[in-house]
Amino acid sequence: MKLSDFKMLTFDTYGTLIDWESGIYNALEPLLDKLPLRLNRDEVLELFGEYELQQQTETPTQVYSSLLTEVSRSIAKKWQIKLSDEEAAEFGRSVKHWPAFEDSAESLQYLRQHYLMATVTNCDRISYMGSNARLEIEWDGIYTAQDIGCYKPNLRNFDYMFERARCELGVLPHQILHVAQSLTHDMVPATSIGMTKVWINRRHNAEGLGATAAPQGDYSVEWEFNSMADFANAHREERG
Repeated sequence: MKLSDFKMLTFDTYGTLIDWESGIYNALEPLLDKLPLRLNRDEVLELFGEYELQQQTETPTQVYSSLLTEVSRSIAKKWQIKLSDEEAAEFGRSVKHWPAFEDSAESLQYLRQHYLMATVTNCDRISYMGSNARLEIEWDGIYTAQDIGCYKPNLRNFDYMFERARCELGVLPHQILHVAQSLTHDMVPATSIGMTKVWINRRHNAEGLGATAAPQGDYSVEWEFNSMADFANAHREERG
């Protein structure tokens, strides 16, 4: 099996292409400044991951910007600090400020020459517009949780993506290679339905899972790269 065997790439965006951990941590600065002692960065991110997955499970149709607002309130309650409605809402609107990884745009532009490309993301449509501008890519499909009505790892996200790819792009499931960083939101569900996968292990030099909650279920990884640049270079080398 080769990377070039596939007709289409589908991507998770946050954690894979967008440096959401830096974005999340920076957006939580107003809360962190209210604490008597500064918390470890990974401790903050792990708490976010726990509350984000909990909120996604409890309110699967909630728009992501509103969901983030509730997550910030849960974190403030955990830390026993006051958070104004505006501060909570500002965190909910922060996605547009989250930076892209330095290698994302260039790698996407290269891969775009060889594949159809789509993203299946736990974001909402408006918030994603800000991220897409940073990625400088014209997708063949943008499939958001807002469109689908639930969040990954719910398999409805992948069923929706399969249907859109088949009807609009003429691509069948076995022709799709899924590229993602999250074991929980992507590798576990994609494994369960037999997808072939690329794991972009952005936290290869760090302990723990950061802003992603621990995976609940088995998963496999067909390819693993530390970055999008490594993935693109592997494709170049394969082509000779």
